[in-house]
Amino acid sequence: MDPAAPMRQDQIVTLLNGLLETCRDGEFGFSACARHVGSAELREVFAMRAADCQRAALELGTYVAEYGGTPDSGGSAAGALHRGWVEVISALPGGNDHAMLQECQRGEDAAFERYRDALGQTLPEALRIVIERQFAGVQRNREQIQELRARYPG
Repeated sequence: MDPAAPMRQDQIVTLLNGLLETCRDGEFGFSACARHVGSAELREVFAMRAADCQRAALELGTYVAEYGGTPDSGGSAAGALHRGWVEVISALPGGNDHAMLQECQRGEDAAFERYRDALGQTLPEALRIVIERQFAGVQRNREQIQELRARYPG
């Protein structure tokens, strides 16, 4: 997509469904990590982040429908691989809270890139506001995960 050209309705739906998929990846990924950490603090943080991602996905889904599309219901293939890797790490001896935080960091880095790319497009103003707000949430998540990684060294 040419970032300077106004987006067509089908392009908006595609972009929004991509972000929705990213939110689902976050929801599923944080939930998977919450199941495998030993720390009650991390379990709570991951559960809250999963719920935040779920709310963001629902919000994006309403906009997909508003623009005439059908909201995607699942995550991406890359997200499924990421969650599979979380399962593998948790089964290995020494699979620990720090390893789960590393995987969360990778997921948040991917979400950051996807939102940043979306904001590089010529979006309708109402969508730009929503995406900017959600992007700020992704940035807060990244910072929180980085802080937690420092507190839970490997």
